Amino acid sequence: MTITTRTGTEALDAAGQDRPELQKAIEEIVDSGFTGVTLRVHDERGEWVGSAGRADLGGTAKPPINGHVRIASNTKTFTATLVLQLVAEGKVGLDTAVDNYLPEYGVDRRITVRMLLQHTSGLFNFTGEVYEDGTIAHGIPVPYGTTGEEWVDKRFHTYRPEELVRLALSRPARFEPGTGWSYSNTNYVLARLLIEKVTGRSLAEEMRSRILGPLGLSGTVVPDASPEIPQPHAHAYYRYEDGGQQKTIDITRYNPSWVSTGGDMISTIQDLATFISALMGGKLLPAEQLAEMCTPRPTGIPKMDYGLGVFVQETDCGGTIITHNGGQTGHVALMYSTPDGSRTLTAALNYVDDADLSTAAAMPAAQQRLVNEVFCGGQAEPAQPTD
Repeated sequence: MTITTRTGTEALDAAGQDRPELQKAIEEIVDSGFTGVTLRVHDERGEWVGSAGRADLGGTAKPPINGHVRIASNTKTFTATLVLQLVAEGKVGLDTAVDNYLPEYGVDRRITVRMLLQHTSGLFNFTGEVYEDGTIAHGIPVPYGTTGEEWVDKRFHTYRPEELVRLALSRPARFEPGTGWSYSNTNYVLARLLIEKVTGRSLAEEMRSRILGPLGLSGTVVPDASPEIPQPHAHAYYRYEDGGQQKTIDITRYNPSWVSTGGDMISTIQDLATFISALMGGKLLPAEQLAEMCTPRPTGIPKMDYGLGVFVQETDCGGTIITHNGGQTGHVALMYSTPDGSRTLTAALNYVDDADLSTAAAMPAAQQRLVNEVFCGGQAEPAQPTD
């Protein structure tokens, strides 16, 4: 399956003409504190793509309209799709104990495959936990919540998924299995190990044969421990404290094995649009498994529940959209679709990240601006500039 798109030149030429409201929206998002934004929309008016801002801090060129981006937690939707394909084939039971497939890890027998995909296992998140009282339990070195220097020093270190899982399982669970909801990368690294155990092949091989190949997603990569990102791409940056002084470095290249299937994949906004449209359109999963994926469970986040590998979001205009977004060290990827796959919004943002998450306040506003523009007919407030 492919989606017909304009060439880059045609898209940029048309950006300010046929959909000026979309071009204005991404320009205002840049003004709110991001280095660059690229947006792709597919709806009843056709396909539109445009970009604003800069591809890198030192230049003037806009981000490439179909550049590669680290899609972070959008990886979870791809991974959940693979697991649900195995469920449809009778190779995995959605309500079967994970321990049945991975007995070598000693996972609590009450934790099922469904709980992994739904984030209801209660398993400690190996990238760290922030508890309701504000206390933090650290896991491996990550870009957030510290000075950042330790993560920068270890950014080319290779972690194996087994190592990450064993670390998480050595820590107290957040809650009893099935009694709460808490977003944990550990769930999806276990899902990777389950896929590999059941199929006897690597996650990358399964991803290529089951999803990337059939959909023609030539711009999508499962990098494992490789720090490389294909050209073209916008650059990501990271600001941190080093010896009492602030440093800003280009962080586009790093080893993503520290997050594994919690968020290591690379893609393009065109590939993400093709993927989410095909998924919601029933081209990757039978109706029963697709319905399971999109059945929401309360998360405690207003208007945002979670299915199996996707968020089920209520829009400000009363509609429902299926989404998963991901942010990782200077790159953000956004992916939204109507439940039937007929309308999609995908976007990539590059910016200067830091341990204090300085862009955190601007990010929800940027996302909401785009969602309202595309799914609610422009009922949106402009993104607000940040200092």
